[in-house]
Amino acid sequence: MKKWSIGILIILLTGMLAACGNSKQAEGKDKKILELATSADFPPFESHDKSGDIVGFDIDLASYIAKQLGYELKVKDMKFDGLIGALQANRVDMVMAGMSATEKRRNNVDFSKEYNRSGEMFIFKKGKQFRDLEGLKGKTIGVQLGTIQAEGADKLAEKYGFTVKKLDSANIIAEELASNRIDVGYLDKTVAKGFVKKQDLNGFDDPTTSSPGMGIAFPKGSGLTKKVDKVIEKMESNGELDKLKNKWLADYQE
Repeated sequence: MKKWSIGILIILLTGMLAACGNSKQAEGKDKKILELATSADFPPFESHDKSGDIVGFDIDLASYIAKQLGYELKVKDMKFDGLIGALQANRVDMVMAGMSATEKRRNNVDFSKEYNRSGEMFIFKKGKQFRDLEGLKGKTIGVQLGTIQAEGADKLAEKYGFTVKKLDSANIIAEELASNRIDVGYLDKTVAKGFVKKQDLNGFDDPTTSSPGMGIAFPKGSGLTKKVDKVIEKMESNGELDKLKNKWLADYQE
């Protein structure tokens, strides 16, 4: 009787362990993943740190949102001008890349409520006497391909007579500026201030535009948009959004 009871006990224990093992595997397979696409060349919003990890204001914000909604965040790095296409093809769930929520982009994707507003800035080497837009006539202005700054520069070029050079990333704009292949860079103001500080540059604010604030982009009709809006609203009221801004953006403010 004892031998039979022990045998049954062993069988039961084996079954329970197997069930536990299968449960963990199933949990792993069923775990919700939130896929975020970004362009990690836009500090302090997103960039690679010394170890190669993608860090920044947008990444911390996305991580907080994912945690609040019960997701595990997975970040994909790609070129900025391919981000909207990735959403339209449903290859990712959302995009955060310091992206301005323009009306043109709203034709193709949905946006969350605004979570940051910067404006634009022209930056250049010290020693060059650029004080306003009139002084840029005949010069070459570097912008990042696919950005609101690229759209704005095209319009300004018609009026102020400068040439626009479109480049793949903000970092390349800084490199082109350092090597004198462009005269001026035109960037998001927060990002521009980072380059001004790091590379000892000069600059002036673009006085002509009031660009839309930054939003999180989603595929059209995504059920995530309203959920994310609620998280952002809560972060605004409980101070969590200000904490992230103080962590990442304080050194870039006036």
